[in-house]
Formats: sequence, structure tokens, C-alpha cells
Amino acid sequence: MTDNQKDPVIVGSGDIQFEAYDDWAKLPDGLEFKEGVGVACDSHDRVYVFSRSKNPVMVFERDGTFVSSWGDGDTFVRPHSIYVAPDDSVWCADDHGHVVHKFTPDGQLLMTLGERGVASDTGVEGMDFRTMKQAAGPFNLPTHPHVTVDGDVWVSDGYGNAQIHKFSSDGKLLLSFGEPGTGEGQFGVPHGVMVSSEGLVYVSDRENSRIQRFDQDGKFVDMWTDVARPCLTVEGKDGLIYVAEVGWRVGMYHGQAVPDNPPPARVGVFTKKGELVARWGGENPPDVGSFWAAHGISIDSHGDIYVSEVRPGLYELKKPQGNEAPTDIPVLQKFVRI
Repeated sequence: MTDNQKDPVIVGSGDIQFEAYDDWAKLPDGLEFKEGVGVACDSHDRVYVFSRSKNPVMVFERDGTFVSSWGDGDTFVRPHSIYVAPDDSVWCADDHGHVVHKFTPDGQLLMTLGERGVASDTGVEGMDFRTMKQAAGPFNLPTHPHVTVDGDVWVSDGYGNAQIHKFSSDGKLLLSFGEPGTGEGQFGVPHGVMVSSEGLVYVSDRENSRIQRFDQDGKFVDMWTDVARPCLTVEGKDGLIYVAEVGWRVGMYHGQAVPDNPPPARVGVFTKKGELVARWGGENPPDVGSFWAAHGISIDSHGDIYVSEVRPGLYELKKPQGNEAPTDIPVLQKFVRI
């Protein structure tokens, strides 16, 4: 180790430990993340970062080498989330566009679910889920796509709706379920959806601070509540479930209650029985291994984790501890499995 190299920051616990890096991605001059709304890995361990910048999709090799960027111009109204399917097609949720796009890895548009600029009729006012009058079909501010090995497309929908939709590989709507509320099978911002290897549908029910699990017919199975406003879940090859928990620093609604001593943004690692086995984050978001607002998460074939974050200053900012928002927080961190 040279004099100017830092000791690696170790996060996690027990057998679930990682070295944390906040300077992994090597951005060319003239490009910036601004904020990382989503991150996804393909079958070659290339990493796709979705950002609200002039180059919305940026692609990197596993070592952080920049490969390409695409999606500029009017491709997206507002980027929200990204997912790379088993066939390496790239799926992007455009929440304010009310659509989900399917692209080739180099950015050629293949298919669009929904009609750009047309929201389904839920009666929601703006993006405030609490004003929603009823659930509706696709889409009203969709939040995340997920594609199974069989080609089924699942979409959480989202900020202006309270449903999960399932589509066939050719875009035919097969199933919708969910409604506004706090009961079983009800959602307060279904922010992410994931189908696990055993076929259960995980829904990150963000504003209810829980993960609900369903069978593939939309029947409620159970819920996990040891999470702080979960945004997204992913499954590792180790069979564990990794959860990006955004905490209470961003994306709050006017008058929304903040719990006493709210947990910080963090990543939680669970067994499929919902048992917590590791967790990291911290109260100092500029620090490597801590988060301001963990929003996107993905895992490559080596078990390394990538976490993208939304930034302060773009949302109504709540400071439950009275501290000012930092200006130098990471937008993307990599966690290398030890």
C-alpha cells in the first residue's frame, strides 16, 4: 500500500462483509451522475447506472472503466429505475412519463409499456399517494420493472397508483393487484418489485415501511417490517435478500410523520424467512459505506453490490436530527464481497 492509499472500509457483519468504495466508477470529463436513481448489472457484469442527467444511462465495466452512455434528449421525462433482464435487455421506468421502456444494451428502443404522458385514473393529486381515490390499471408514475427468466415483466406502480402489474414478454397485461391502504395486499407507494428464485413476489411497500410477499396470483403470503422505507429488493446467488432502505431523509410528503430516532438510510440483508443477518449504513452520509438515501441496488455474479443514491436538494428535505444536508455524498458505491 502506498502512502496516499486509504485502508478499505469494511461493512457488514459475520460472514456477510464487504469492502466499500465510493470512487469506483471512472466518469469521463463532461459527464456527471447528479443523482443515481437506479443501477443494474448484466450477464457480463457490466453495470448500468440510471441518472437524472444529460446522459441518463451510463455503462461501466466491472472495474469501473466507462463503456458508453445513451438515452439523452427526450428519451425520458424523468428517470426512476432500471433493470437488466436475463436476456440482457435493459428496462427503464420513466415515472413522470408513465411508461416502462425496453432497450437493447446499446440503447435501441424495442418496446414501450404504457402510453407516454398518459396516466391512469387513480384520482391522485400530484405525487401524493395519500390523495389517491382508487387503484387503476397501468400506469400512474411507475417505479420499477423486473423481468423473470421466463420473460414475464412485473412492474410496481407506484407513486400515483397502488398496484403491481404482470405482463407477458410481448407486452400483454396478464394480472394486476393491490389497492391504496395499510392492510394486507394494500400499498403506500409500491416502490419496487422482485420475483425470487422460489417464485415469490416481493413488493417494497415504501411508505408503509414493510416488504410484502405474494404468490404469483397476487395472494398475500406474509410481510417483513424490520425495514426503513424500503425502495428495492434483490436476490443474491447466496440466496439472501438485499434491501435498499432509503430512510427518512428524502422523498417525504408534507405533514408526514417521522418516527422518533429514525434509522439512517442503509442496506439490510435477510434470509428468505425474513431473518436479518447483516446491515450497514450510518449517520454520516459523506463517509464511505454510509448512505444519504439508498435508492437503487444490484448484485453482480461475483456477489459484489452496487448501491445508487438520490441526492439532497432535489426534494423537500427533512432533517429530523437538525443537521444540514451534506453536499459531498456519494452517488454510487460499490461493495466488494470479502
